[in-house]
Amino acid sequence: MKQGKTNLVACCDSNLLGKRLRAKKMEFVVAERFYGGRLVDIDEAIAILKNATTANLVGSTIIERAIKEGFIHPQAVITISKVPHAQIVRF
Repeated sequence: MKQGKTNLVACCDSNLLGKRLRAKKMEFVVAERFYGGRLVDIDEAIAILKNATTANLVGSTIIERAIKEGFIHPQAVITISKVPHAQIVRF
């Protein structure tokens, strides 16, 4: 979603869409209204991330590739119900 100078990208592994992840007293919903939209392959997802100013990533496939591409540092990844999650904010 692009708004002004902000380009927000929400990306999850397709098998996680609609899932509820729970950890202790927290619940994280991989909501279709936020993460849904276009289904793309991993290469296209990475190309889209290159233009993102803010991104929310959920799932091992997208997280591992984002680390490999240098978008996120491995220590910036948290896990919720054994599922990796990271955010990117560029200024």
